[in-house]
Amino acid sequence: MVTALIAHQACLGHVTPDGHPERAARLDAVWRALKTEEFQSLIWIDAPEASRDELELAHSPGLVGLVLDEAAAAATRGFVGIDSDTVMSAGSAKAALRAAGAAIRAVDGVIAGEFANAFCAVRPPGHHAERDRAMGFCLFNNVAVGALHARKAHKLKRIAAIDFDVHHGNGTQDIFHDDPDLFYASTHQHPLYPGTGRISERGIAGNILNVPLPPGADGEALRAALSDAILPALRSFSPDLIFISAGFDGHRADPLAEMFLDEGDFHWATAAICRVAADCCGGRVVSALEGGYDLAALARSARAHVRALMEA
Repeated sequence: MVTALIAHQACLGHVTPDGHPERAARLDAVWRALKTEEFQSLIWIDAPEASRDELELAHSPGLVGLVLDEAAAAATRGFVGIDSDTVMSAGSAKAALRAAGAAIRAVDGVIAGEFANAFCAVRPPGHHAERDRAMGFCLFNNVAVGALHARKAHKLKRIAAIDFDVHHGNGTQDIFHDDPDLFYASTHQHPLYPGTGRISERGIAGNILNVPLPPGADGEALRAALSDAILPALRSFSPDLIFISAGFDGHRADPLAEMFLDEGDFHWATAAICRVAADCCGGRVVSALEGGYDLAALARSARAHVRALMEA
């Protein structure tokens, strides 16, 4: 079985102001890195648009309406700010619908056996988007939408999301917090935006696991966080499907944080998660791009991540 790459050109239409770190060039760098001979066996699939009903599995109708309305306003007013970090342009709603739709399409394909696993190479990212709030460059929570789609459409019960972005995924934690059959685990730099992700944040039934790392943490610290805490907890949870929030902004070259990871660490983390998936849920893994803001480091890290998915 092969790995799928789910993407859509509309994701380039989410335009941000000059100098904004979450820019279309990020996605272009990832796509170019994966259109090489090494990755010729990837199945490239166009992401569909998520429907309102699908988005409202994870988000309130108010948030869904706000994002779509603000994108319409941006068509006439230029950029519209959701907060100081999160900006919408005329193409942002279409991009966000395709990004969430990518996770849905990946779930459907993995569960149907169409492909072994999938990487959603899309933007805007999603893990900061809470049930009622868009923030931190994120409009809709792509992983949460995909997870709750898997539950509704495919009757899966226990779903896990593992997040190794350098920033804590407060949005995924918020959406998963009160459901004991949803497991969220994150290793991230702390203190850092958004300020959440403390060890004490445990969810309704111990279904949230945070392993914060200090500024300056390296690959050895990441591997220990996964090996000693997150992977054993994931295995104990025994999910039916695993999501990865694949943020590469922990790379030593990234301008937005102070960790010292490299692409080898991302390959190792991905492979380790896939090994648990092979034992627990038939290898079913859906990964979605989150952060990563140095273009060269992002491209190398995405290649390493997808190589591990293909090797699983």
